[in-house]
Formats: sequence, structure tokens, C-alpha cells
Amino acid sequence: MNIHEATQAYERWLGRQLPLLPADLALKHRRMAEDPFSFLRATYYRWVQTFPQVCPELARAPAVLAVGDLHVENFGTWRDAEGRLIWGINDFDEAAVLPYTHDLVRLATSALLAIRVHHLPVTAGRVCRELLAGYVKGLELSGRPYVLAERHPWLRDLATSKLRDPVRFWKKLAAWPEIKTGLPRPLRRVVTGTLPEPRQEFRVVHREAGLGSLGRQRFTVLAEHAGGLIAREIKPLVTSAVYWEAGKTVPLQYANILARSVRALDPFVGLHDQWIVRRLSPYCSRIELADLPKKREHGKVLRAMGHETANLHLGTPARTRAILQDLATRPSRWLRAAAERMADATLADWNAWRNH
Repeated sequence: MNIHEATQAYERWLGRQLPLLPADLALKHRRMAEDPFSFLRATYYRWVQTFPQVCPELARAPAVLAVGDLHVENFGTWRDAEGRLIWGINDFDEAAVLPYTHDLVRLATSALLAIRVHHLPVTAGRVCRELLAGYVKGLELSGRPYVLAERHPWLRDLATSKLRDPVRFWKKLAAWPEIKTGLPRPLRRVVTGTLPEPRQEFRVVHREAGLGSLGRQRFTVLAEHAGGLIAREIKPLVTSAVYWEAGKTVPLQYANILARSVRALDPFVGLHDQWIVRRLSPYCSRIELADLPKKREHGKVLRAMGHETANLHLGTPARTRAILQDLATRPSRWLRAAAERMADATLADWNAWRNH
């Protein structure tokens, strides 16, 4: 199966699970052709096909409840129940039981592709060394959430940079086109339960965000409360593309991975049937590559990404010792070698896609 056949097959399957928006799907297809990093983010369904073929020696590693669609832009900030600013992985749409190597190789591959399109000025060797160092340290320490208070001042500065200015954030959010039909009735009950006032007025806009889920329905609710704007996002979930490829019917793992990992939870993230609801704010959103510092702290950021990946894998505690033992048997450059093979496979698919 080539990239075109895989895309058609996955989108046919997806269309049987939920309504798709043709205009957004066409936009996704155009963005897939822009650069290989965007292509990787948009085509997790293809990754689950190629990874076992390109890296068969890694597909047999100890399995954990994994993130699945992990990449360097799958990190952001949120506020926990105590109001503290937290940093970490913030997208679990594709969570599934996978070898621990899967998340590490995908994260490293995304960094290598970001290097190739000049978004990340570090070497491939350093990427893999820092990710692995952070991952191993996270496992050995039994994990630790990234609370941006007394620790991690460099990460706090990144999270509160001028690029996340509240005025800019709300202006951009309010500019999205309004959905005149509003929310479907079942979703109105879900959303009103998350707003501070029971009969609060709000408007609904259509926000284009992400790449993996572009083409699906996405509702963004905007309301005024106590002199300022507040927002909630609602989007539908389907079982991971891992299980689509395997032909299995498996329940969503989103809530499981949140509950089991070493984490300071966002109290505004909730799963309602097949819909995920979360708060949007300047400091409750993902951090893009453009937000990262240009000339400093790259090693610290990559090490933190590896550590946070361990925080999630520790949700399968019985496998921690097995993972450390497995890592000890692998060659020193195993992650770089695997990430480079997967980057080459992704580039081949990207070239086939954009030349079609």
C-alpha cells in the first residue's frame, strides 16, 4: 500500500466513524505537501504502517500505554487544579498500547525532520542523546511533572514569552468564522456544564488547528465572563490509527493514559462519550516550533521532552524495569539510526504525495 492508497483507505474508514468536512480535508491535503514535518504530523495512519516494516527490531520491545502520535509540537502548557502552570504532552488522541520505542523514535524523527526544514538548529546526534538522557532519567526518578513555579525557570520563560501574548491570542481566536447553526443539542449540555455560569451566552466559531485531526468537526465556544473572554474546544475522537491498521475494535485510551501517567492534570480536560472538551487560553495550548528559543536551551527542551515521555510510560509501571534492561542491550546509536530510517521513509512518502 502506498501513501495515496493509505490515505484513501484511512479517510474512508474515518468517514464511517464521524462526519468529515470536505473543505478542511482538502486543506489538510495541501498542507501535507508543504514540508516533511507537516506531512509527518498529518499522517500518523501511515506511520503505523511503516514503523514495523522499517524498524522491525524495535517493534518487539516492551509495550506500554503510549502517546502514539508524539512529535516536538505535541507539547504545551495548562493550569492544574491549584492554578499552577504545567508543561508537558497535551495531545493523546492516538494513545494505544505500543512498544516504548515507538514514541521515542517518532519524537526523534519529528525533530530530525524539523532540522531539515530549518526549524530546529541542532544536530541529529544531539537530538537523540538529549531525548534518551531525559527519558532514562525520568524512568530512574519514577517521573516528575513539569510544574513551572520554583523549578525550570528557562521553561517558564518559554511558556510566558511574548509569542503567547493574551491580546494576540484572543484576537486571533475571535477572528475565526462563526458557525451559524451553533452547537448540536447534545454538545450544548456538555459545554454548559464546563462554563462558570449555567445559562451563559456564547458563540461558536470554526477554528482550524492541528493537522492530524484537520477535516473533523471542531467547535470552539467563546464567552465573556467577569470582564474577559473564556473559551472551550470540543472535538470528536476515534480509536487510534494503530487499531485501524490492525483491524481491531478497541475503546478510546485517552482517559486511561491521563489517569495512569505521572501528571498534574488539567481539570478542564474531560471525555464525554466520543468528544473531548478542554479549555483554551494563552497558557493552555500547545507550543509551536516558532515559539522555541532560536539559539539557546535546545538541549534542555529536548531532554525535558524525553523526561515527559517517561512520565507517560510510567503509567505502565510493571514495564519500567524491562524498559531499562532493554535499553541497556541496545547499541549507543540505536535511536539515531532508527529515526534516520524513519525520516527517510517519511521523506519518500512526502515526495510521492507532493509529486502526485
